[in-house]
Amino acid sequence: MSYNWDWNVFFKSTTIGSEIYLDWFISGLGWTIGVAMVAWIIALLLGSVLGVMRTLPGKLLPGIATAYVELFRNVPLLVQLFLWYFVVPDYLPESTQTWFKQELNPNTSAYISVVVCLALFTAARVCEQVRTGIQALPRGQSAAALAVGFSLPQMYRHVLLPQAFRIIIPPLTSEFLNIFKNSSVASLIGLSELLAQTKQTAEFTSNMFEAFTMATVIYFVLNMSLMGVMSLIEKKVRIPGMMGGAK
Repeated sequence: MSYNWDWNVFFKSTTIGSEIYLDWFISGLGWTIGVAMVAWIIALLLGSVLGVMRTLPGKLLPGIATAYVELFRNVPLLVQLFLWYFVVPDYLPESTQTWFKQELNPNTSAYISVVVCLALFTAARVCEQVRTGIQALPRGQSAAALAVGFSLPQMYRHVLLPQAFRIIIPPLTSEFLNIFKNSSVASLIGLSELLAQTKQTAEFTSNMFEAFTMATVIYFVLNMSLMGVMSLIEKKVRIPGMMGGAK
C-alpha cells in the first residue's frame, strides 16, 4: 500500500480562530496530565490508608479494606466510569445535580467524573502494593518498634511505611504509568484529552495515520519520562543491603 504521509497537517489551521491542529494535541496532553496527576495523588493517599488497614490486627478494618479492593478491582474500569458519570449524579441532591449537569462546563463535569473513577479504581491496586510491602518486612521490625514503646500509629509512620514504600517503588511505577494510559477512557464521556483530540484531528483532516502516530509518540515519550523520574527516585531512596538495595 502506497501512502503519502503529510506531517505538515499539524501546522495547518483548524479554521477555529487561529488554532492549528498541533494546538489540539497540546490541549489534549494538558487534560491527560491534569486527570492522571490529580487521580494519582488521591489514589496514592487512599490506597496507602487502605493498605495499612489491611495489615491491622482485628477483623473490622481489614474487612472493610478487603471489600473495597474486591469491589473496585473486579469491576471493569469502563463500567465504573459510566456509573460515576451517568448514574451517580442522579442520586445527588437536586441542587448538586443542577450544578453538575447544567452549570458546569461539560469538560469540567467529565473531568471530575474521570478523576474520581480513576482515583478509586487505582487506589484498590495501590492498596495491594502497600499491603504486600508491609507484609514483606521481617516481623522483628514491628516487634522491635512495639518493644521500645512505639504506639501502633508510630510504628507504621516511623518504621514500617518508610521501608515498605522503598520496596514497592517498582510496582507503584507501573500503577503510575497505568493511570496515564487509563485516562484515555475519558474520551468516551466527552473530555477533550489526548485520545479525544487525536480522533477529532483524524476526522477533521482525514490524516488518520499521522494523528494516531503522533498520539503514540506522545504517550511513549510521556511514559518513558515518567519511568526515568521514578527510576531516579528509586535510586535516591534505596537503602544499601535492604531488599535488593545496592551494596
